[in-house]
Amino acid sequence: MDDSTGKLLHAVHFSASKHRDQRRKDQPRSPYINHPIRVAEILWTVGAVRDEATLLAAILHDVIEDTQTTPAEIQTEFGEIVLRLVLEVTDDKDLPKQQRKRRQIEHAPHLSHPAQLIRLADKISNLHDLLYSPPQRWSLQRRQDYVRWTEKVVAGLRGASPAMEQNYDHLLKEGKQILQIE
Repeated sequence: MDDSTGKLLHAVHFSASKHRDQRRKDQPRSPYINHPIRVAEILWTVGAVRDEATLLAAILHDVIEDTQTTPAEIQTEFGEIVLRLVLEVTDDKDLPKQQRKRRQIEHAPHLSHPAQLIRLADKISNLHDLLYSPPQRWSLQRRQDYVRWTEKVVAGLRGASPAMEQNYDHLLKEGKQILQIE
């Protein structure tokens, strides 16, 4: 095992411990850690991303936002570059939900390239889950609105990764059919 593999495993363990009591909103209430692992996997398999910092940040992308993890912990464990990427894709939970969603749309084109890749992989993962294992209590309208919102975020990420964009577009087309969006 090389050093990069060890760092990636450390990030998986770190993120898993931070998210240990969290569950996704899907029907089976799957462990939350599945999501950041899937985001990193999408980067690796679909986006052909091999940059260590980007993959580490993908695994850690929700720990500051959704747990009691501090930026100092990320910096100590994974360094300044990973911290900067995690912070770029971290929503400010002190803001109302609609404002956070609007900021994602507005900031998408201005993110660094690695942060754009993480954001795009995140949207692919979330869109897939929304379509094939939707949150239990979400109405059809809420699901449709979420799909439309991802389209606006991804519009600002265009050019970051043609392969991931093609994957997203395929899912979007499926989603519009499944959710009857014109």
